[in-house]
Amino acid sequence: MNHRYSERICSTQKSFIREILKVTANPEIISFAGGLPNPNLIDDEGIQKAAAAVLKEDGKTALQYSTTEGHPPLREWIAERYRIRYGLTVDADNILITNGSQQCLDLVGKVYLDKGDAVIVEDPGYLGAIQSFSMFQATYLPVPLDEEGPDLDCLTGVLETSSAKFMYGIPNSQNPSGITYSENRRRDLASELCEHEIPFLEDDAYGELQFDGVARKPVSAYMDGEGILTGSFSKIFSPGMRMGWVCAPDAVMEKILIAKQASDLHSNYLSQRILAKYLEENDIDAHIAGINKEYRKRAEWMVSKMDKCFPDDVHYTRPTGGMFVWLTLPEGVSSGELFEAALKRNVAILPGTPFYADGGGNSTVRVNFSNSDKEEIEAGIEIVADVLDEIRNSPQ
Repeated sequence: MNHRYSERICSTQKSFIREILKVTANPEIISFAGGLPNPNLIDDEGIQKAAAAVLKEDGKTALQYSTTEGHPPLREWIAERYRIRYGLTVDADNILITNGSQQCLDLVGKVYLDKGDAVIVEDPGYLGAIQSFSMFQATYLPVPLDEEGPDLDCLTGVLETSSAKFMYGIPNSQNPSGITYSENRRRDLASELCEHEIPFLEDDAYGELQFDGVARKPVSAYMDGEGILTGSFSKIFSPGMRMGWVCAPDAVMEKILIAKQASDLHSNYLSQRILAKYLEENDIDAHIAGINKEYRKRAEWMVSKMDKCFPDDVHYTRPTGGMFVWLTLPEGVSSGELFEAALKRNVAILPGTPFYADGGGNSTVRVNFSNSDKEEIEAGIEIVADVLDEIRNSPQ
């Protein structure tokens, strides 16, 4: 049969990281490639108790269809969280529960993007967002990052010479670079975008994973209620339950609701009820503090081993949150070559090239520390260092 596929699906590439994760399913492989939360830090017993309580107390309702917006108590909890952490006044009506924060990208893409429309993205930027917006045949306007966030001079030039539907960014422990925007950069970015009437799609998947425990105000806090915020329970509760949310102004939320209804009617209602019950009966702040304590240790183990094993011309970040270390390799060393050689030694890393919307990044690598123990981190980094040395000393 002649299957006449859509232009959009034929022009969208497979997720590079998802393909790599198939390879790293082998238990003999030390994987730094994915962005997986540590399974030992998922409170499966607490979730089991919450699930049992929901099914016992109100099982027939929890197993029924529900509203598109999501479970009201869960949306109210998120709104209150914004007030407590950031001093933001958010109405629960402006919050929609989604199937993970990845679905937020798809819904916003549906609302804003037509073929050929431009999106401003960080350079490097989150590969999942690049893939999602590519489904709508978007074009990209990359803005490089410095240690405080997006380069505002470059952004100004982009805004003055191009037309974009919105800007997408991750201000807290940016994926993949690990950069956290400074407060001044957040203010200046908000001012610049508001001046040009460009919405900011703010992905806060890592906002709770800050090792110092400081809650940093979102860029949206400086945009007079016009920003679009997304969040996720995957990093602090359970990735498998696929619970995220989008917070948007009234007019935008009206359009997002239409897109959500057409997509899947509503997110998993049983999961919403279990999550709401868990939040009601457990100290989520203590749980998050425990996660941050463990991730900080793992980040320090990884960076310390890099300090001992890597030559001076390998540069890498020192994470203050999130789940990743970002490497810049010496001139002439390809991240693809390093990936292939390390995988032969049963260590998986993630080449940085998929994070660049317009190509590039051939000398960059993202490595994950959250899903490995100390022995795996030290052994894996030692192997990466050995392989790097072999590549540099091999005859050309």
